[in-house]
Amino acid sequence: MPESESKPKKKTTRKKKSEHLVRVTLVKSPIGYDVSQKRTVKALGLRKLNQTVEHKDSPTFRGMVAKISHLLSVEE
Repeated sequence: MPESESKPKKKTTRKKKSEHLVRVTLVKSPIGYDVSQKRTVKALGLRKLNQTVEHKDSPTFRGMVAKISHLLSVEE
């Protein structure tokens, strides 16, 4: 192999410290609310009332929860 060509570097993956999961439950129907709020509920993976999903805690997730906090119950 000529010197100009180098071997691809191996990617090192770092294990994150235990990723914190947050449980979100849909406790109120999004019917009658703005379309963007309905889309946010869908983007969180919630379809039915009292359905609970777990997500990794991140700033993006926190922003989505803050936008529709009146429809959700959050457990950390």
